[in-house]
Amino acid sequence: MRLLYLSQYFPPEVGATQARAYEMARGLVQAGHQVTVIAEVPNHPHGVIPPAYRGKLYDRAILEGIEVIRVWVKASPVKNFRSRMAFYLTYMVMAALTGLFLARGKFDAIYATSPPLLVGGAALVISYLRRIPLVFEVRDLWPEVAIALGELRNKYAIRLAKWLEWRCYRRARIVVVVTEGIRQRLIERGLPAQKLAFIPNGANTDLFQPRPAAGCTLRQELGLGNAFIVLYAGLHGIAQGLELLLEAARRLQEHSAIHFLFVGEGPVKAELMALARKLALSNVSFHAEVARERIPAFFSAAQVAVVPVRKVALFQGALPLKMFDAWACACPTLVALDGEARQVLHQAEAGLWVEPENPVALATAILALYNDPSRLPHMGENGRRFVAANYSRQAQAQRLEKLLRQVVM
Repeated sequence: MRLLYLSQYFPPEVGATQARAYEMARGLVQAGHQVTVIAEVPNHPHGVIPPAYRGKLYDRAILEGIEVIRVWVKASPVKNFRSRMAFYLTYMVMAALTGLFLARGKFDAIYATSPPLLVGGAALVISYLRRIPLVFEVRDLWPEVAIALGELRNKYAIRLAKWLEWRCYRRARIVVVVTEGIRQRLIERGLPAQKLAFIPNGANTDLFQPRPAAGCTLRQELGLGNAFIVLYAGLHGIAQGLELLLEAARRLQEHSAIHFLFVGEGPVKAELMALARKLALSNVSFHAEVARERIPAFFSAAQVAVVPVRKVALFQGALPLKMFDAWACACPTLVALDGEARQVLHQAEAGLWVEPENPVALATAILALYNDPSRLPHMGENGRRFVAANYSRQAQAQRLEKLLRQVVM
């Protein structure tokens, strides 16, 4: 098969979307298929385009057998409604033009992943005009989530987003969902169950595995020695509600051996750092974003990783990628998220559940593990086994390949 894969975010950018798109595309290439990815020029989440890509409308490269066409977007370090819309709209226009005129030859299918939802807009244009079957992947229920978080308030933009969302569902031969919660919500809204396919998030178990030596070295480099490290590694965004960790850190300041380590970037990182300074939190440190290949060392250095999400009803159907990455590295998790993630956590027996947006509950759970560290190795081993058996990215790429074959036949 020859496949056109639309993902606005893609390596060398770091993040859950980038990782899933790259590993799925690589799996398809390894299965013998040709894959062309249309992505933005690197800039996320800082909003700054590297010098190597400036002044270009597009850049074409090969990454491990994947043809990657990176297109210009209106990136900006300022994150407000206007700059975000310009960012998403320019990708939609550039991706559509690229799919029509630069992605040469005949394609058997288009695979488009959302959010951002405007990726679906580009996919629709290409699918209609080139008459290529569309498979649409839904990783978050956008615009519902954006409305619930207050990120999308303009009534005209909301109306247009809902129209575009439904056009993508109607045009798609198959809609791929990453959680059962998303699947159930789409069925409630009238999408036929037979049109939905479930391919969840997971971890690349070849890359993400315990690396105790690297973890030990990292501890020394960070000056954390024998500290009990509580790790958050991922996007510092609105949906994560990371103020929860800072409030828990404030409550645990008297326990000097417990240290909170934040790794990554995002639109609210500056605010979090300012809040940590205001609260005079000596038990908190912030680390810059690192390449995905280095993340296993951080999980291996930590005693526990926190997976927080704000207390919003729609998030009860979420399964954050960082949960599986941590487990693949045998790192127990504190999951501050109700619903499907809580159920999977109980199945895995790889950590503790914490009520979302409850700093007292989080501090209590951290203290319980700090006072009884003998529980941690067993939780870590459970997590590693559970991911290998149920949520390996390699197996998920194989499922996607079989699904696309059915669409093309």
